[in-house]
Amino acid sequence: MAQRESFDYVVVGAGSAGAVIAARLTEDPRVRVLLLEAGGPADADEITVPAAFANLFRTKWDWGYRTTEQKQLEGRRADWPRMKALGGCSSMNAMIYIRGNHADYDTWRDAYGATGWGHDDVLPYFVRSEGNTRLGGPWHGQHGPLHVEDRRYTHPLTHLWVESAVASGLKRSDDFNGAEQEGAGLYQVTCRKGRRWSTAKAYLEPALDRPNLTVRTGALAHRVVIEGGRATGVVYERAGVLETVHAEAEVVLSGGAIASPQLLLLSGVGPGAHLREVGVDVLVDLPGVGQNLHDHPVVPLVFRTRGVSDLLNHNNVGQFLRAKATGTGPLVSNVGEGGGFWRTRDDLVAPDIQAHVAPTGFYDNGLHEPTQRAFTAAPTLVNVFSRGSVRLRSTDPHWHPEIDAAYYDDQADLDAMVAGVRRSLEIVSSGPLASVIDGPLLPTMRGWGTGDAPSDAQIVDHVRQHTQTLYHPVGTCAMGGDERAVVDPQLRVRGVEGLRVADASVMPMVTRGNTNAPSIMIGEKAADLLTGKAS
Repeated sequence: MAQRESFDYVVVGAGSAGAVIAARLTEDPRVRVLLLEAGGPADADEITVPAAFANLFRTKWDWGYRTTEQKQLEGRRADWPRMKALGGCSSMNAMIYIRGNHADYDTWRDAYGATGWGHDDVLPYFVRSEGNTRLGGPWHGQHGPLHVEDRRYTHPLTHLWVESAVASGLKRSDDFNGAEQEGAGLYQVTCRKGRRWSTAKAYLEPALDRPNLTVRTGALAHRVVIEGGRATGVVYERAGVLETVHAEAEVVLSGGAIASPQLLLLSGVGPGAHLREVGVDVLVDLPGVGQNLHDHPVVPLVFRTRGVSDLLNHNNVGQFLRAKATGTGPLVSNVGEGGGFWRTRDDLVAPDIQAHVAPTGFYDNGLHEPTQRAFTAAPTLVNVFSRGSVRLRSTDPHWHPEIDAAYYDDQADLDAMVAGVRRSLEIVSSGPLASVIDGPLLPTMRGWGTGDAPSDAQIVDHVRQHTQTLYHPVGTCAMGGDERAVVDPQLRVRGVEGLRVADASVMPMVTRGNTNAPSIMIGEKAADLLTGKAS
């Protein structure tokens, strides 16, 4: 009889959190960890070159998720690109390093009962992870594995937008992750010397020679093995063969806001009525699994430019090879070079809009090749009230689940986005940037000149037609202090011993800003929770 394969911990998903957990746990040579990843090594050239990230969409590197028809988006189904490789979405994202607002974490603690997750609690984990080349204490770390730097290239159009935003009343910021978030400026990025620095690079590669870490790629998890109310292992498929691995200590799910709830549901943990409907035996009736889904919606505003270049002028093989070889040149731009944060109402406790600006035409996930010089200003809603869900469509783990983003189902979200679009148009049409703007490309309807004031109805039409994801789904295994939560503040799945979730799915409320840095922070803290260094 073959001996049962066993590890102390089995981590499912080698993304922004999972890679961190596996690396941190195996710093102790006595701890044996198996890290399972459905994708392969992150070895595409487009991963290394920052400006090429959108070239990974709709390829073998992309899970290729799509939402259900969104009733508030004129029935459109939205593409949700997610990376299928080591590093997860840290190998595909736009590399913007934003932690979120201090109020986000205090709200997790105070409104949701996530004890130990207030801003003062999580700041040390951000600092521990970060190796910032410019900023230091008390807000930043300079010696962590995650390299954070100022981009080696910033296009003049981005500087002009910052100047115009400051002229419109926003204050200039050189650090969105310090004492205060509001303002306008240039984004720092998770790059090292001009090249992408994912969690695969930062955490996994230095750990691969440890004999106590086993990494298996091409391994699709089918279900968690739960015996007597305890998670004892994982069934996964590799090269068409099903295998079962045992976890002596715990199983940790780090598949993200789509894959982690899907795996819980396939394992019989979730809303009982839904599981029975699709033919899954109910082991734990946990209503919150797959609920509370929300994302940052973004609305692209694209303008023709005159008398100035854009990234399109530099998008060629020579510059690609230069960026790959030397980490210099225009293609080390992360495209979304700058932006800022503001409030659409004075009574808000924190910003509800984040701007992402790009010195090129970028819309519909960048799937349309630009044909003329352009500039994109994209307001993003970062305080989201609408809630959707992830549900099974089949008991076959190869099937994508049903993803309902519920964009703008809450009227407050639509109202805030309309205000965000209006302020974005005002910034573009005034100040230094206006001198090089030659009218709108998107939207294209009559009456949208840079100096025109569109009606709310026109803005709403544009929002419904062109809203897309900013690639930040969260919340489907939400953390909290009561029975409504899927995991408790120690990230333990309610009703199952030896099983935790650690990724963006545990966020009860999305952070105000890009979610990669918070996901890495969750991985850092999860490792301490698993080893008893945190409570």
